Amino acid sequence: MNQTVKVGVKENIFSFSLLVLINFFVGSMVGLERTILPTMGEEIYGVASASAALSFIVSFGFSKAIMNFFAGSMADRWGRKRVLLGGWAIGLVVPLFVIFAEAWWMIVLANIFLGINQALTWSMTVNMKVDLAKPEQRGLAVGFNEFAGYMGVAVMAAGSGYVASRYSLTPEPFYIGIGLVLLGFFLSCFAEDTNKYVQSQVKKKSRMAALSTKEVFKQTTWKNKNLSSSSVAGLTTNLKDGMAWGLFPIFLSAGGLSVGQVGTVVALYPAAWGFFQLFTGIWSDKIGRKKLIVSGMLLQGLSLWFILLVETYPMWLTGAFFLGFGTAMVYPTILASISDVAQPEWRATSLGVYRFWRDSGYAFGAILAGVFADAFSVYWAIGIVGALPILSGLLSLFRMDETLSYED
Repeated sequence: MNQTVKVGVKENIFSFSLLVLINFFVGSMVGLERTILPTMGEEIYGVASASAALSFIVSFGFSKAIMNFFAGSMADRWGRKRVLLGGWAIGLVVPLFVIFAEAWWMIVLANIFLGINQALTWSMTVNMKVDLAKPEQRGLAVGFNEFAGYMGVAVMAAGSGYVASRYSLTPEPFYIGIGLVLLGFFLSCFAEDTNKYVQSQVKKKSRMAALSTKEVFKQTTWKNKNLSSSSVAGLTTNLKDGMAWGLFPIFLSAGGLSVGQVGTVVALYPAAWGFFQLFTGIWSDKIGRKKLIVSGMLLQGLSLWFILLVETYPMWLTGAFFLGFGTAMVYPTILASISDVAQPEWRATSLGVYRFWRDSGYAFGAILAGVFADAFSVYWAIGIVGALPILSGLLSLFRMDETLSYED
């Protein structure tokens, strides 16, 4: 079988392109909520506390993180395509729950299912593209994947904000969600399972082939300095994003921006994040992973502080742009770095562990943002969270090796 398998993006351009399109719709499921759920909590359900209002992000973050951990080992055992289709089937619950929600707890519950949907579908599109790509194309592969996903987030964040302003916060925007799930499932039926590509890359005498899931967890979390540094960087990146998701609409509205202007700023951040991943992933294949990870983490923290210091709509747009660019520098690069270090036999499991820690950042960010906002103010919450990516960047600078062309 291995003799007939051709690994490479160009050699598998149809399968690769289809996975890029599928992940656009995966990201759109998150973008559907991004602009309007914080406002819904206050205006429709009367949720006054910042901690309570951000509970939907906590439920999303923890459910996605936990399912990420299992998604990698599920993929290694059952195949990528089955897990991908299962994720889409679970996703149908999300818009239905929001449409028929009569209390805030139903929104929180819907986001548990959204987290499961995102973990299974997004994890599989990442793994399947990495399976198809050559080692020197991993940055390109994950760059295209994350580009498509976060462009979906941005397009739907702006689109749902427009529909909400034209009609109402609910249910009209969430009718779109039903269509997204059906289309994503339909397209995924035509995706090729990539297990044979994994098998073609397996080293017959790999010293790391017998690693258990427990050992992969240890390696990715603390024992391997490159994998664990990547996990910390990913966690703090999404911790920042969990805070931004919940507090940016509140902060910008308090600054005098209209709903439409808030939607534009909120959408520009993931738009820049998504668009520039198209280039930063490829860039990391040329100059290495470490430079982009360190500088991207520092830029994220500085951009958050910049947003706090300015007071005008154009400057907030500028801050959102650089925040997105900084995130784009690290997001595909970390995934490529994990793929550099992990062996093919346990690569999906290691990516799953990394994504467990990365996406738990959504929940920790929402919790910290809510606690700091209630105890101090939204301003101070953003400022304190802004320090964490900077500290993570410094950790990567002094602890991480360059992993491009890495050999364990």
